[in-house]
Amino acid sequence: MLPPADAYLFDIDGTLLNSRDGVHYNAFHAAVREVYGIDSKIDGVPVHGNTDLGILRAVVRRAGLSDSEFESKLPAAIDCMCATAADNGGGMAPELCPSIRELLGALRQAGKLLGVVSGNLEPIGWMKLQAAGIKQFFAFGSFSNQRELRRDIFRHGMEQAKQRLGATARVCFVGDTPSDIEAAREIGSPVLAVATGIFSVADLLVHKPDACVGCCSELVGGRKK
Repeated sequence: MLPPADAYLFDIDGTLLNSRDGVHYNAFHAAVREVYGIDSKIDGVPVHGNTDLGILRAVVRRAGLSDSEFESKLPAAIDCMCATAADNGGGMAPELCPSIRELLGALRQAGKLLGVVSGNLEPIGWMKLQAAGIKQFFAFGSFSNQRELRRDIFRHGMEQAKQRLGATARVCFVGDTPSDIEAAREIGSPVLAVATGIFSVADLLVHKPDACVGCCSELVGGRKK
C-alpha cells in the first residue's frame, strides 16, 4: 500500500507524532503578544495542514493589522517563537503515532532516503523529532521559516531529495491532512495519507491520495504500538 519511491518525505504533526504539551502552542502566543502587541491566542485559526507563518498571519489579520506590518515584524516573531520553544523545550512530550519507529527503520534498512516536510518552523520541528527519539532517521527537512505555503515546502523538500539522489529519483510524500494531499498533487508527486491526525480515512479518501491507511501499523504488518 506504500507507493514505490526512492525517498519518503513525512509531515510531522499528526503524521509522525502528536504533541499535546503546549510548548509550540505557547510559542505562538509569545510572538503574537511580544512582537505584534496583540492580546490574542491562535484558538479559532485552522492549524491542521496550515503552516506556522500562515497561522501567525491569520491571527495578525484577525486583530486588524496589515500584511505589511505582519511581514515587517515577521523575522522578530520567528526568532521569538524559536527562542520561547527552546526555553521550554524540556517540556516537550510528543507521542509517536502507531508503528512510526518500525516503519522508519524498515524504510532506512531498505535504503530509502527519509526527510521531513513540515509547516513547523525548523528549530521547533527538529526539537519535536528529537524529543520523540526519531530525529536520527531523517537526512534533511523543509520547513516554513521562508515558505508560508505548504506546496512550496513540499517542492523544496522534493528538490533536496533529487539533489541527493538525482533528477529521476521518485519522491513520495506522507501526510495526514487534505492540505498534504493537495500540496503533493500540485507538484506532481505521489502521496500516502494516514488518518492519525484529525481527519478520518473517509475524509482523506475524498481528496484521492495514491494510498490511504488508518495508521502506519497497516504498512509494517504489526500491531499498534
